[in-house]
Amino acid sequence: MSGIHSTVGDRETLCFDYTRFLSASCDKHWSFLDAIYGVMPLFGMVTRSQNRCSEFKSIENLNVQIRQLAMQVLSTQVSDETNIIRLIELVKSQGLQELDIQLPYALEDEQLKVIKAECRNAVSMTQDDERLHVVIAPK
Repeated sequence: MSGIHSTVGDRETLCFDYTRFLSASCDKHWSFLDAIYGVMPLFGMVTRSQNRCSEFKSIENLNVQIRQLAMQVLSTQVSDETNIIRLIELVKSQGLQELDIQLPYALEDEQLKVIKAECRNAVSMTQDDERLHVVIAPK
């Protein structure tokens, strides 16, 4: 569903296949806790990422962690813009600054504006057809 590849310098870029997420989420069996995390995704990110912080030290393990957390905080019940914002916040909370998202379709300018505004303009985005590249401003 996602992978990490190196970019220029020492920064890593997470590659997230949003299309595969949508497909996988159709087969997911929801527990009560999954439903709670879906309503309050930041709560789920904080509690679960703190518990596993020491387990995920390598890049490969970080990739697994982000993929697992994404399945908890993203939802087919909300807009794509909301899911992308949640994904950006998730990646940011894990200390990464770049994200490539493979989308099922290219986003419209209005959707990009909504995402940027909700992220408080702390991101820059470029879109190449169905691939959205996000750079998160350092803290």
